[in-house]
Amino acid sequence: MTSHTLPDNPLILVTGATGYIGGRLIPQLLSAGCRVRALVRDPARLQGRPWVDQVDVVAANVLTADTLPPAMEGVDAAYYLIHSMSGSTNFQQRDMVAARNFGEAARAANVKRIIYLGGLGDPDSDLSEHLRSRQKTGEALRESGVPVTEFRAGVIVGSGSISFEMIRYLTERIPIMICPTWVYTRIQPIGIVDTLNYLVAALTTPESAGQIVEIGGQDVITYREMMLGYARARGLRRFLIPVPILTPRLSSYWVHWITPIPSDIARPLIEGLRNEVIVRDPRATALFPSIHPLDYATIVRDALQHLDASEVETSWSDALVSSARDREPTVLTTHEGMLLEQRQRVVHASPETTLRAVSGLGGGRGWPALSWAWWLRGVLDRMVGGVGFRRGRRHADDLRVGDALDFWRVEAIEPHLLRLRAEMKVPGRAWLQFKVEPLEGGNTNLIQTAFFAPKGLFGFLYWYALYPIHGLVFSRLIRELAGWAERLAQR
Repeated sequence: MTSHTLPDNPLILVTGATGYIGGRLIPQLLSAGCRVRALVRDPARLQGRPWVDQVDVVAANVLTADTLPPAMEGVDAAYYLIHSMSGSTNFQQRDMVAARNFGEAARAANVKRIIYLGGLGDPDSDLSEHLRSRQKTGEALRESGVPVTEFRAGVIVGSGSISFEMIRYLTERIPIMICPTWVYTRIQPIGIVDTLNYLVAALTTPESAGQIVEIGGQDVITYREMMLGYARARGLRRFLIPVPILTPRLSSYWVHWITPIPSDIARPLIEGLRNEVIVRDPRATALFPSIHPLDYATIVRDALQHLDASEVETSWSDALVSSARDREPTVLTTHEGMLLEQRQRVVHASPETTLRAVSGLGGGRGWPALSWAWWLRGVLDRMVGGVGFRRGRRHADDLRVGDALDFWRVEAIEPHLLRLRAEMKVPGRAWLQFKVEPLEGGNTNLIQTAFFAPKGLFGFLYWYALYPIHGLVFSRLIRELAGWAERLAQR
């Protein structure tokens, strides 16, 4: 027993609960018998998670120190799973402020442990700015005096992870790839299951307190070998041709157009690949002898099986910063200057069936009216650096608050309503809402409303210039959705 040993049934605080790692870690902690508190900026974004009723949800922001004490009250150990992904110039300063706020609040609340997932890389080498910031975040957390277990991982591979999605789209779509030099850098990818195993095991391994633990999978390979390994798993023939001219900036634009990942998120990922990210310290084996990381081929097979079965628990695009950067979530309000385009239609189906049909929009099913227009809007958005139309959706049928849906984000989903917030580039803020009202005879009144809050004169010009096109698209959209619902009711 040491002072770092946690009590039975500990209270665990998890940050980043709306993100890829945090959203998968919470159910693992619940299964391990922990009480869990989720720290999020917007609790509404956890709606629809199967575990949300089993956790204590607290609204707080690590960049605002005075919001943290209530979240820390009574906490035994805290997971810090927050880092910047966008290419903003002040991301390092924000990372440091957030980590110091968190560490100081943890110390004041007598939290026994902080567990942090950082970035792998030789600190004595010329690390990229983002990898350097990941490691400095660990240092900032340690400044608090609270014992920190810092795991350092490289490329994390799993269904829905940003690294796996980049590999998947590049390999699926391009049979002959012109590859820059970063695809030949050695890396040690680790599967999401092994990553979660380490994170959970740290709670019952007091010897890991105060340690920096490097973790990776069985194989040390290159990004080129990762893509070819994916191609083998899918039965694809792919050819990679090396060229010395593609800089990280140019490579990020290439990824921007081929994959759903925007260039300003792809760029820090690619810049990090100039560094070898391999395990140099065997400490993980000594501290966690029962964990035997998988090889890359097995990791890819597992990820593909989850995709085929539509069992993607979380996706990289779940995190708000994947599209909205670090802005606070916006909430739809009716105020002076809001422009509306509303249509109604009687649907010969129940409200439940109608909303189920509406909730099937996007992704593989596409948009039922003038699909070329939606596609073109996505292309134009990518041209100006937006998220575009390639993110699809996490699940073909299930939607929950916070899900990405093509270039929209699910802002609200209720028994009578679905509201989507636009994340494409627009001069203002925009929403698309569907509401169902019961009628006599088991029918439904479907109300479709487009809301737009213009920003400045250009916002008004944008709305009125596109109004004829919007009128055509939205009139057909509600008509086709009604048809979807009626066919679904007949089945």
